[in-house]
Amino acid sequence: MHTQWRRAMAAAALAAFGTLAALPVHAADAPNSIRIGYAISLSGVNAQGAATTTLPGYDLWVHDVNAQGGIFVKEFNKKIPVEVVAKYDDTSSAETMLRLEEKLMTEDKVDFVLPPWSTGFNLAAAPIFAKYGYPDLAVTANANDEEQLVKQFPTLFFFLNQPIHFGQALIEVLNKYKNSGQLNNKIAMVSVGDQFGAEMSAGFGAGLKASGYDIVLQKSYPLGAADLTNEIKEAKASGADTFIAASYPPDTFMLTGTAITQGYNPKIFYTAVGTAFAEYGANFKKKAQGVMGIGGWNPALPGAMDYYKRQLAVTGHAPDGWASPVTYASLQILQQAIEKAGTLDRKKVLDTIVNGGPWQTISGPIDLKTHIVEHQWGAGQWQNGQFVGVSPTDMPGVKPFIFPKPSW
Repeated sequence: MHTQWRRAMAAAALAAFGTLAALPVHAADAPNSIRIGYAISLSGVNAQGAATTTLPGYDLWVHDVNAQGGIFVKEFNKKIPVEVVAKYDDTSSAETMLRLEEKLMTEDKVDFVLPPWSTGFNLAAAPIFAKYGYPDLAVTANANDEEQLVKQFPTLFFFLNQPIHFGQALIEVLNKYKNSGQLNNKIAMVSVGDQFGAEMSAGFGAGLKASGYDIVLQKSYPLGAADLTNEIKEAKASGADTFIAASYPPDTFMLTGTAITQGYNPKIFYTAVGTAFAEYGANFKKKAQGVMGIGGWNPALPGAMDYYKRQLAVTGHAPDGWASPVTYASLQILQQAIEKAGTLDRKKVLDTIVNGGPWQTISGPIDLKTHIVEHQWGAGQWQNGQFVGVSPTDMPGVKPFIFPKPSW
């Protein structure tokens, strides 16, 4: 009887062990949430750009992920919701931003950190992301030495074109009309006095000079400048048919408004960050027609317009026609990489981001093997109330260019 009892107990124990073995090994260790944090400009000179291009995309992505029950993580055999546990204001101060990035990684110990806004801030933060092994999906950044930077900081990814490529996209448009005698070769170019302005001015300048253009005005103005009337007056007096501004949002709006009041009507009027904002079209209405800007978008891509409507409904902010959809696309990649890696281990997720693509996004397929997204929109234009991509001309959904820009 005793022997039979021991055999029965052993069988029961084996059955129980089998049941336990069938359960996910780490189920008990599954976190309540995937902890996300970021430091971004909620105030200061960078706040307008962050509030339009970046923050609504962050908010929408968290909303969309959690509406689906979270991100499925195979390691825990369950969907885990995303939680923003820290959202800091860097006050448009690079020093503050760097301190907060380190806090997110060392004190808050969040699972993933979303990037700040602006070229200068992203380039400054790259060493910290690399030091602590956090994937650095730097959408609102570009540099002329991206190939070297991603080697130096292997967690860094660039999602927008390099300045020289933006320049090439614009030059493609300019050459068509210069070669037909409809546009002179004179360029008036101004740039905001920070990292973005310096990178863009150098990248554009080199390409323009190599293509036979004469930069008759090239000057920088201070970040946060309150008046750009002199810059517009100098451009108007230069005799250039083409005006180019490597500008940030407040400057983009100011330069456009000043050009209107000063009666400055060059054949090509190109401003940079902020031109693609829905607010730009709403503010300048019919006077925006024909204005060129950095970037572009093809709203006919699968899921693109659904994303547009969803962001407007969820956040109250319409996406811009350039970096907003790319911001959301970068987070789609993060989600897919976590799912494909099957873990929250940042090293494995990072490796998957690099090698697991191409990733399907609202901006089309994106491959990050080189850490740099190369072929994409470089120049857009306001046409009939919408900012659309016009160059490179081999991009899907490219629109015919309006030339010359209608008078204000």
